[in-house]
Amino acid sequence: MPTLFEPYTLRSVTFRNRIVVSPMCNYVAIDGVLTDWHRAHYASLARGGAGLVVVEATAVSPEGRITPGDSGLWNDSQGVVLAEVAASIKAAGAVPGLQLAHAGRKASANRPWEGDDSMAHDDPRGWETIAPSAIALGGLLPKVPRAITLDEIKRVQDDYVAATKRALAAGFEFLQLHFAHGYLAASFLNDHSNHRTDAYGGSLENRARFLRETVDAVRAAWPDHLPLSVRLGVIEFDGRDEETVANAIAVATGFKASGVDLLDLSMGFTTLDVDIPWGTPAFMAPIAERFRREVDMPLSSSWGFDTPEIAERAVSEGPLDLVMVGKAHLANPHWPYYAARKLGLERPSWTLPAPYAHWLERYAVGS
Repeated sequence: MPTLFEPYTLRSVTFRNRIVVSPMCNYVAIDGVLTDWHRAHYASLARGGAGLVVVEATAVSPEGRITPGDSGLWNDSQGVVLAEVAASIKAAGAVPGLQLAHAGRKASANRPWEGDDSMAHDDPRGWETIAPSAIALGGLLPKVPRAITLDEIKRVQDDYVAATKRALAAGFEFLQLHFAHGYLAASFLNDHSNHRTDAYGGSLENRARFLRETVDAVRAAWPDHLPLSVRLGVIEFDGRDEETVANAIAVATGFKASGVDLLDLSMGFTTLDVDIPWGTPAFMAPIAERFRREVDMPLSSSWGFDTPEIAERAVSEGPLDLVMVGKAHLANPHWPYYAARKLGLERPSWTLPAPYAHWLERYAVGS
């Protein structure tokens, strides 16, 4: 049996295999409420055979959305539909997961296919953005955020806690906090975007304070028997990689002590002056190997692990415990079946529900 298809357990939750459907924004929610699109989308992905399906970045407050079409969990109406989605994922045999996020200065943007840029100041759909410092990302997002106040920091952390409780009530069994990709938490951690001079800026300890406090508050609200994950921006590819990775390792070590069960390694995206090795398969693997040596906690990652052979090596020989597979699942919702065939499983169709598996097995489609 390939390691990719072996079960894996975090706390009391067992995933049927090591394949995770990454949280991928659809940008078609209405006032933060998921729609029939999402109901069909997530049920289909779960039926495809992955062990864990993580619902897209879900804003903990209205100003935390990237776009007006983002998923949200700041009220109970949103939780009702998310509960339906979680139930459909679980019914298909996957563990239902949810990613909570606050977009910070990258909020109030148009959807990717409508420009992926800051909404105009006079656009009635837009809103004021907040960030650690009044510094715009630039490029397509020139909107200057307002520096968040201490009272607002506490309010955002309370929003995370309230969304965590709603996620639990909705039936999710895996929770991830999005501390990467240039969003609010990542902007606190990196000095590209954090120029504060108070307790939340300056030293690494201070820049990590928002992240650490948020983890502690969420872990206290999330049951002990359920796993908590953090997607952390651990590298920028900005020429300061050694410093950034070392800082991320120190922060991750603190997360482990605070009860984080899985670290999902990603990029910071807090500056545009970068040279990311797009197109290089599994380019996060060497970084993950260092985290394995120096932090020693369960790891996942994405970015180029989406061929069956690379995914298998990542969990059997390499540094990952779970492999995040995103866009490949959009191209083929039954990617686990495809991977099982590629890896030589004798009966790969067992990865699928019986109404598919019976006929594929009986007639050996694709043999």
